[in-house]
Amino acid sequence: MARILRLPAVIDKTGKSRSPIYADIQAGLFPRPIKLGARAAGWPEHEVEQVITARIRGETDDAIRRLVAALHVSRNAPTTATA
Repeated sequence: MARILRLPAVIDKTGKSRSPIYADIQAGLFPRPIKLGARAAGWPEHEVEQVITARIRGETDDAIRRLVAALHVSRNAPTTATA
């Protein structure tokens, strides 16, 4: 089951504060949060981990933008239910 991280956990994992995280989202360098409710949002942990891993590997900003775009597309991909 996918784990959803709230902003304090994302700040802790990335080492960035709120403003740089949202600036990266605007620049396409970090995934957009998903709505959890009327006043709550969070990030799928695996998406945050993939972006951090790409940064550690030294990926370019363009490569990270492609990764983030692919992550957003995969959110909307149909899933197969298993019994």
